[in-house]
Amino acid sequence: MASIKDVAAEAGVSVATVSRVLNSHPSVSPGARTRVLAAVDTLGYRPNAVARSLRTDQTRTLGLVISDVLNPYFTALARSVEEAARALGYSVIIGNADERPDLQDHHVRTLLDRRIDGLLVSPADGSSPQVRDAARGGTPMVFVDRWIPGVDVPVVRADGCPAVRDLVAHLYGLGHRKLAIIAGPAATTTGSERVEAFREALREHGLPLPDAYIGQGDFQADSGRRATERFLGLAEPPEVVFAADNLMALGALDAIRARGMRIPRDIGLAAFDDIPWFLHTDPPITAISQPTGELGRAAVRALVDLIEGRPPQSVTLPARLVVRRSCGEGEQSQRSNL
Repeated sequence: MASIKDVAAEAGVSVATVSRVLNSHPSVSPGARTRVLAAVDTLGYRPNAVARSLRTDQTRTLGLVISDVLNPYFTALARSVEEAARALGYSVIIGNADERPDLQDHHVRTLLDRRIDGLLVSPADGSSPQVRDAARGGTPMVFVDRWIPGVDVPVVRADGCPAVRDLVAHLYGLGHRKLAIIAGPAATTTGSERVEAFREALREHGLPLPDAYIGQGDFQADSGRRATERFLGLAEPPEVVFAADNLMALGALDAIRARGMRIPRDIGLAAFDDIPWFLHTDPPITAISQPTGELGRAAVRALVDLIEGRPPQSVTLPARLVVRRSCGEGEQSQRSNL
């Protein structure tokens, strides 16, 4: 393996000049820079990232702690973060919290020990002392998708409230009056926000949200299945179930099919967090879609701005309703909205 001394000898310059070229220092002549880069290419030299981080106090590495890597929404978010970071010269180390605050804090500690330059977090919930301590200690940090109230860091998120209102108006227009929700954990900002947006949208149409029509979920499929089984066992089951994330919607779908019921003939189903699978179910599922790629890119830009001394921007992007056929929509509605 070639060393920096080998590169200096090949290019006919000092080791210090090679170091300045590799660190993009402006005080190198164009000729010397050309010779050094040619020598690097000829010898196949690769700088020692650990040694460089000790010299520059930067590792060019970002940490990403996501709530659940098995959730297709977070998988897509992680991919967009990795692509955006790579385009800016950063690598990404990912930690999966599995919706557990203790595991989330474990990943945060581990990433800080690895001397990452900054941290992106989608909090499992607000009870996260390690995240709070890291923010107070000055670690460059951005919340993405979810956030912790009272922690003063930039937030990059989608506003789903208008899309929830659009969904309720859509269901009301189809003639549905008995609407239930499988809510996410109240300890998460997205969990509480979505159920309140649903309740407020129902109120705008003069519809109640009885306690019996609120299922408490945890953003996992099993909780969606259990909540839907309870809904279906009611003396007056709902006409439509709205699952506040995609995994709970899949659990709801399992429960409905296990009863031998058909969507939308026997009950309607809608979901927050659109995923490609929803287009291929029978029938395709009406869902609220978040701009996942844009969220990942905006979160990386905000974090890199923080790291590199520029003022970061919190970003809120709109979610949108995608109408398909799982709530009794007609063929004309389906064609105009797919």
